[in-house]
Amino acid sequence: MNALRTTRDLGLSPTYEGKVRDMFDLGDRYLIVATDRISAFDVIMDELVPGRGSVLNVMSLGWFERFSERVPNHIITADATEFPEPYCHHAEALGGRSVLVRKAERLPLECIVRGYVAGSGWKSYQKNRTICGLELPKGLQMASRLPQPIYTPSTKADEGHDENIPFEKTVELIGAERAEEVRDLSLELYRRGAEHALAHGVILADTKFEFGVIDGKTLLIDEVLTPDSSRFWPAADHRPGQEPPSWDKQILRNHLSTLDWNHEPPPPELPRRILEKTAERYIEVLNMLFPELAAQWEKYL
Repeated sequence: MNALRTTRDLGLSPTYEGKVRDMFDLGDRYLIVATDRISAFDVIMDELVPGRGSVLNVMSLGWFERFSERVPNHIITADATEFPEPYCHHAEALGGRSVLVRKAERLPLECIVRGYVAGSGWKSYQKNRTICGLELPKGLQMASRLPQPIYTPSTKADEGHDENIPFEKTVELIGAERAEEVRDLSLELYRRGAEHALAHGVILADTKFEFGVIDGKTLLIDEVLTPDSSRFWPAADHRPGQEPPSWDKQILRNHLSTLDWNHEPPPPELPRRILEKTAERYIEVLNMLFPELAAQWEKYL
């Protein structure tokens, strides 16, 4: 498998380069390519995690398909041989890690749903028994399941950090009807995703969704329930009061936290074992959640 740092290495010129994705503006469509770059603490590492971009892309495809009867999405095709020129000529390099999508007007929100006490939510709960201003019952521990999932939206910042906002602020941003729609959709999709995950031995602790609008209709866009946008835990290892191992970049973050590094560029050099373990965790959760898709796209993973 050939790792991909940037589509520029293929002689292409992306319109936008994010921490992971290269995007090409094709008028009424986007071509989105998930590279094998990986970041931590908002810094892109020098090393790559081979296959990571394909895992993120294929997993999103699985969820988009699973949720399509409930909410439309922006996917046109993931078959790189069907991409417009010149991208179809790079089908081997772009296959598995790329999608051609309809261009939507992105809503300026990250629609976050939390089903468990974890991460920044645990820190907030310890301080005043709230998460994003929502009061919660006494006696919850780290990794406790919440009585019911909660919706804690944030702004979608083009630069800098996103900011948690109350639901009332989302009404100001996008109007009451749309704000209620994406809140209800986010909670429903989280519940559906968590049910599917748990049936396969995985806990979906929390996640974020993004939505866009085409011709007045709300669509699910970007990535869906991936290790980059979600917190996945092995159900067998879940113990309230203890931080569970997770299928995400935690292996990398834990390693970096042991180093004398100020979380500013340039990043430190990463050992091969850390990169390999990170790659293994990504492919492991894909195989658990969508074994048929993992087999279908195996040559790219």
